[in-house]
Amino acid sequence: MLETDSLTQDDVRQIVREEIKRAFKKDPARKNLSMVASKGTLDWAYPPLILATAGAAANMDAAIFFTFYGLNIIHKDFEKKLLVAPTGNPAMPMPVPMPDVITGMPGMKAFATGMMKSMFSKKGVATIKELLDVAMEMEVRLIACQMTMDVFGYEESDFLDGVEFGGAAAFLSDARKSHVTLFI
Repeated sequence: MLETDSLTQDDVRQIVREEIKRAFKKDPARKNLSMVASKGTLDWAYPPLILATAGAAANMDAAIFFTFYGLNIIHKDFEKKLLVAPTGNPAMPMPVPMPDVITGMPGMKAFATGMMKSMFSKKGVATIKELLDVAMEMEVRLIACQMTMDVFGYEESDFLDGVEFGGAAAFLSDARKSHVTLFI
């Protein structure tokens, strides 16, 4: 057994690398990460983008399938579309406790969105634009659900350059062979 007090960061990194190598040898799945992003608010835009870029940084082929309101994340107007809705979100930190009747008042989405962006900025968290840029640079596949686009009346030109378009069957074909599959 190893004495944990004597391990250096390099020792821990080496142990993790060896464990990952052993796991990949035992697991026939490809080193792929497949996600479904179905939510279209600012707070729900972060998880798929952070996880996909982290996966890509770990040499995984990462793909995010954006469906329903998740399409807001890759829409050209994502900055305007990605808001935070404090109503019915009891876990949202507010400066003072507020009942739903207050959080549902006009202007509260803008207030909550500004508050969250300010908190992220103060902590040095990347913006959604920065995460999208990094995802594209790292060749994360950003796939818009064609059926949802049709239902909502979106055109391919409504989305960021580099976004792919496809259906659920094509995504599932990739996802079933992935090492990690998530629904966010």
